[in-house]
Amino acid sequence: MSKRLLSLLGTLAFAAPLALAQTSTWVPDKPHCEVNFTIFHHSLSNVRGRFGNIGGAIVLNESDITKSTVNVTIDVTTVDTGFAMRDTHLKSADFFDIAQFPTSTFVSTSVVKSGSGLTVSGNLTLHGITKPVILQVEGPTGPLTGDDKKPHSGFSATTTISRKDFGIGGKFPTSVIGDEVKLTMDLDVAKQ
Repeated sequence: MSKRLLSLLGTLAFAAPLALAQTSTWVPDKPHCEVNFTIFHHSLSNVRGRFGNIGGAIVLNESDITKSTVNVTIDVTTVDTGFAMRDTHLKSADFFDIAQFPTSTFVSTSVVKSGSGLTVSGNLTLHGITKPVILQVEGPTGPLTGDDKKPHSGFSATTTISRKDFGIGGKFPTSVIGDEVKLTMDLDVAKQ
């Protein structure tokens, strides 16, 4: 009996490092990552914008992607719609209130295979409010070796949120600024 126990312990001791080796950490390559948004304006047309300086990490389980985790940080102070006066207003307390809430985060709670992509559920914290969201994800693409000589993979995720649910632009009716905000997150991540 003790020989079997020793054999089992030896096998576990050998297998433990292999189990740890099945995960890898990937971080955003900041110049190649952004979150884009689209919202209806004055019931006439869409306004588009972006956030840059994306941070965080994806812990990728290489043997079972559904056991992976995502933690992304969005620098809300980088909001850019291509019109400086609107960007200044978006940064104010009327909207994102970047003085109080300079970042937004997404933390996954589950990853599920969905056709050729993934469905990633998680919690989005924006403007100090946390709500569950579901991302439809294409990827991973690659990996390819980047200029930094590290493997890089790509992901593109989409979702739609309600600005009102996050307390953004509350004094503006939906006839002026739509409630639904379409988000697209494009990530080029590098293996660490």
